[in-house]
Amino acid sequence: MKKIILVRHGKSAWDNPLLADHDRPLAERGLRDVPVMGFRLIQRGISPDLILSSTATRAAQTAKKISKVLDLDQAKLVYQKSLYHASAGTLLKLVQGLDDSYSLVFLVGHNPGMNDLIEVLGGNIDNLPTSGQYGFLADTDQWAKLSPNNSRTWFFDYPKKP
Repeated sequence: MKKIILVRHGKSAWDNPLLADHDRPLAERGLRDVPVMGFRLIQRGISPDLILSSTATRAAQTAKKISKVLDLDQAKLVYQKSLYHASAGTLLKLVQGLDDSYSLVFLVGHNPGMNDLIEVLGGNIDNLPTSGQYGFLADTDQWAKLSPNNSRTWFFDYPKKP
């Protein structure tokens, strides 16, 4: 079985209008919410084999904060430029190309691609909020075979969820 958790970056700051989108950092709310969501992963007993993150500052900060809360070896954190505003198709191809030695992988990225991938894999949400997490279980031992036919929702969590 393969497990994947889609993580949307934390709330980003908009206070500098001259800053390029890629370079926007986490806002105070993001800095507060991301560690909380990391602790919720600990409560679920979740620790990834790999975290793939967009290179956008807000996503990279999110991935790094989660990895610190989970006390992960930083070698498990990989930044990938192709995750920046990636489409569902790009995200799915990336996952399908993963080494099968990884059982549990986090993707840290952006909407609308994350929402779209959730729908492609059979999930049903209106919106993956900032700092939100959507987990899938896939009845396969090969990432290349990940599809809507073998995937099911594991959990959906976000900061304001009771």
